[in-house]
Amino acid sequence: MAKKLQSGIRLRPIDLARGHGLSTQAVRNYEVDGILPAAERTPHGYRVYTPLHAAALGAFLALIPGHGHATAASILRSVNRGTVDAAFQLLDESHAQLLEDRRTLRAVEHALRDLSPVATPEPGPGSGHTFIGPLAHQLGIRPATLRKWERAGLVSPRRDPRTGYRVYDEADVRDTRLAHQLRRGGYLLDQIAPLITQVRSAGGLEPLEAALADWHGRLSDRGRAMLAGAAELDAYLRQRG
Repeated sequence: MAKKLQSGIRLRPIDLARGHGLSTQAVRNYEVDGILPAAERTPHGYRVYTPLHAAALGAFLALIPGHGHATAASILRSVNRGTVDAAFQLLDESHAQLLEDRRTLRAVEHALRDLSPVATPEPGPGSGHTFIGPLAHQLGIRPATLRKWERAGLVSPRRDPRTGYRVYDEADVRDTRLAHQLRRGGYLLDQIAPLITQVRSAGGLEPLEAALADWHGRLSDRGRAMLAGAAELDAYLRQRG
């Protein structure tokens, strides 16, 4: 948190910048972007900031770890425009996304408990196979994303010998859903590929225990960061009156 400042103190850009390890240009940019309220100018054109600007900067920087840079900026812009309800809606959306991510983590854990090596059936009526378009639609992603995952080794559908189309059997669909859930959890493709390989061979949760524990920790850290950001934002709103 920025150092407490007495009301009536006039601050230069460097005074705001020093307390947060920022450059003075970054502070000016934040004002131009609407993250800080507009500053008054001296007769010579120099910006004059106040403790209110310091509180706005502290709130913005405190919101970033929990909500991300773009959302934090939008929250501050909304407050500075006087549309506080819009800022609250952005906060609500971030909390809703955190809740959804927690549900996704639980879904991954439940999915992994049921993982077991699955034989590849021949495609045919009732075999449970599917093709790239329907599978992408089910997951809410583009077919190009599934092709990218295939190149990364996350899934290996076979090709129909007559049409050349990719055929995803039950094991492929399981691996694809697992990859999708892990991507939602923030894992990169090169992190997911060895995990799926381990799960295929081990047929259980054990290979992913460390990854899941890390995921739990990151969600908890994000929730704590949201609380810290809310406290700084509340302090800024109180100063604005």
